[in-house]
Amino acid sequence: MLTRPHLATKLTYWSNATAFVRPSHHPIPLGNEPTNTPRLALRWLQTRAAHIADQLDPAESRPALHWLEDHQEHEHALHLLTQGAAYRFTIYDDTTRYVLTARQVQLQGHRL
Repeated sequence: MLTRPHLATKLTYWSNATAFVRPSHHPIPLGNEPTNTPRLALRWLQTRAAHIADQLDPAESRPALHWLEDHQEHEHALHLLTQGAAYRFTIYDDTTRYVLTARQVQLQGHRL
């Protein structure tokens, strides 16, 4: 008798960065990354936030730089991700809104 291989569902995390430029507010993808753990998803967000902050004027980069050092907020993000909730951090400048998100996703179709 033929049996079908069991297709498993794999839990992973999806992180992405998107810019929204005024006045159009059309999304501009800045990158995304699948990761295996919430900590790696958060690390990816931190790296992207640092890249964005490096390109902003000093006054506009302060909130992002503060977030990069805010360990309590990072623990909050990890808690949300491990509970299955999404986490979002937004950076603003005069003309652009940068949205960094991480969320839990299930990939289907992996054979066991």
